[in-house]
Amino acid sequence: MSDPNPPIKRQKLTHHHQEQEQPLLPGLPDEIAELCLSNVRRPSLVFSVCKSWRRLLYSPCFPDPFQSLYTTLLPTTTTISSSQSLTFSAFDPLSSKWEQLPPPPQEQPLLLLHHPSFLSRKLPIQTVTVSTNLVLLAATTHNFNPALSRPLLFNPILGTWLFGPPLITPRRWCAAGSLGGAVYVASGIGSHFSTDVARSVEKWDSKCCSGWRWEKMEGLLKDGRFSRDAVDAVGWKGRLCMVNVKGDAAKEGLVYDVGKDAWRDMPEGMLKGWRGPVAAMDEEVLYTVDETKGSLRKYDQEIDCWVEIISSGMLVGAQQIAAAAGKVCVVCDGADAGGIVVVDVRAAPPRIWLLDTPPGFQALTVHILPRMSL
Repeated sequence: MSDPNPPIKRQKLTHHHQEQEQPLLPGLPDEIAELCLSNVRRPSLVFSVCKSWRRLLYSPCFPDPFQSLYTTLLPTTTTISSSQSLTFSAFDPLSSKWEQLPPPPQEQPLLLLHHPSFLSRKLPIQTVTVSTNLVLLAATTHNFNPALSRPLLFNPILGTWLFGPPLITPRRWCAAGSLGGAVYVASGIGSHFSTDVARSVEKWDSKCCSGWRWEKMEGLLKDGRFSRDAVDAVGWKGRLCMVNVKGDAAKEGLVYDVGKDAWRDMPEGMLKGWRGPVAAMDEEVLYTVDETKGSLRKYDQEIDCWVEIISSGMLVGAQQIAAAAGKVCVVCDGADAGGIVVVDVRAAPPRIWLLDTPPGFQALTVHILPRMSL
């Protein structure tokens, strides 16, 4: 039987071939055009012009890739209490689409999210970002042991998971953070409580070319009070800032100077205003959300005070935040539970909106990293 529309098919094939061969910028070699397009400050403009420019945005070799949201999602109606129900996903702000990350390696142990002895709370899964990688760092197993003997990394550019070096002492309920391309864990509990572990600090320099390994630091915490909860060690101006409990409760605060390998008390004003999750943008500017009042604030070091940027009921119940590229993204456990609240702090006045998670899922963590490559 003959083809009823052969001319049309030939035209489509020819048009597709011409589109493939079309240069990025007429009159310029593609390598020069790529450099020109990489300097466009708004990736959405490049995304909207043509398919060849869109493909370039997602190329692994494209410099300075735009930022996306990465989150750990949990089904809202799940009855499963382990990581079998967890989903790692990314939100592409240009296409406005959610995409699941490849599943972690099968040898990853189950991470406990709930336990009959702690029905009122989720057991923490601690994640950080370092050198454009998402790092799964600490969690709990069903028998209350540390779930991870070595960190698990996701590289967005390569689109793959890989294991980091074995921890000297695997731990849970610790202070976890990153600064200057290095990952830090402090205090916490190993297979059982130990004062030595509760006072210790380990560092892994992910940029080190001579081999990945954890290094035990000499600077010790004065006691084990920072092993009571899983907390963020927030990297800021060459220091790690942390408190010993989450939320609006009375707390103690310490600052670790990584250059001097020394601890000191947190400034009084910083500690007084630390009433919810905290994150640093570019390791230079600290932001916090008062989880009770729903107030987003920025730390002013000169006057040792937190200055309000915006207040909204959408921010009440803030559990975790991330800050990058002029945006502060907040996971809340309040009226808008399940979604992610985004605040554009560069806008005047600041803009706030709710980003819906995929239907049937709630966000546990959020991070800001380069988009995934195609």
